[in-house]
Amino acid sequence: MIQVFQPKLGEEELAAVAEVFDSNWIGHGPRTEAFEAKFAEHLGVEPDRLVFVNCATAGLFLTTELLGLGEGDEVVLPSVSFVAAANAVAARGARPVFCDIDPRTLNPTVDDIDRVLTSRTRAVMVLHYGGHPGDVAAIADRCRERGIALIEDAACAVASHIDGRAAGTFGDLAVWSFDAMKVLVCGDGGMLYVRDPEQAARARRLAYHGLARPSGFGQAGAASSRWWELDVPEVGRRIVGNDLTAAIGTVQLRRLPGFVDRRREIVEIYDRELADVPGLLLPPPLPEGHHSTFYFYWVQMEPGIRDEVASDLYAAGVYTTFRYPPLHKVPVYGATDRSLPRSDEAAERTLCLPLHTGLDDADARTVAAALRKAMETRAG
Repeated sequence: MIQVFQPKLGEEELAAVAEVFDSNWIGHGPRTEAFEAKFAEHLGVEPDRLVFVNCATAGLFLTTELLGLGEGDEVVLPSVSFVAAANAVAARGARPVFCDIDPRTLNPTVDDIDRVLTSRTRAVMVLHYGGHPGDVAAIADRCRERGIALIEDAACAVASHIDGRAAGTFGDLAVWSFDAMKVLVCGDGGMLYVRDPEQAARARRLAYHGLARPSGFGQAGAASSRWWELDVPEVGRRIVGNDLTAAIGTVQLRRLPGFVDRRREIVEIYDRELADVPGLLLPPPLPEGHHSTFYFYWVQMEPGIRDEVASDLYAAGVYTTFRYPPLHKVPVYGATDRSLPRSDEAAERTLCLPLHTGLDDADARTVAAALRKAMETRAG
């Protein structure tokens, strides 16, 4: 079965893990700090604005805590987004307010967000669908005009940028994901970015029990003769990453340009092989200056045949999926009969094809041929 997602790991990552084993220090430590520094260089930000956390979901939850969200507050986010985003808002007692999207890019526009802003809006949380940066620059400007925070869920956009500016650095807070299905993988893990330096320092405390300073071996003889004593100005939890996953992430970051280049090559094969398939829409072209991580390759077709096409592909040994089912239909978020027509349309028309560095050219052509055949059968 040709899978939608698949990590690319090898001898370099194994060697990095072996070094951590040999050091006898596998927890949060020097390799974590080194990974944060390298990722900061990748983004073009100061290292002290980043915190390596155990997963991107934990990072999203921390963003809503840093903003102090609570009852009566609203956060606007696209309905076509991952469940963790809405959970992070709802868990604080705040209300996720879902906006519509562009039906082709599956990213929200400024107008989509404007339609649902109210006096209770405290933040906007955007996703860069499939790695395409979307309208984030204009959305950031609008948020500044309104005095509300912008959170970027950059899980799909680890190498995306606009005119050289990294996706995730347009807003006030951002989170990247390094789980097993992403482009840069650590097994699990995420990176949190906080623009404000004081809030970044607070984020680091909250991610490690709320401690103002560590109380373990690293502090022995340094801050106090009683280095084991605690200084806890506010309640936190333990969601920091560790040196094992950081070591893998550091290698993956070094390999990231090659990963993205290979994904681009697969996209180009799909573009060529599928360009003339009747009834099939390919991903829209990127605007000038926009660069994608190429996390998803999504195609669109008439709603009445999408599910049958997916079943035909599965029978042919090609697994496909749709990311992400609309959140405005999920009852736990107070879903009603409200319609977001473009989100609903995209959810019925869109299919994500396999896209990862484990695919060779023959695999990509196999996927394209199977899709062409299914379209001919179902749309004929």
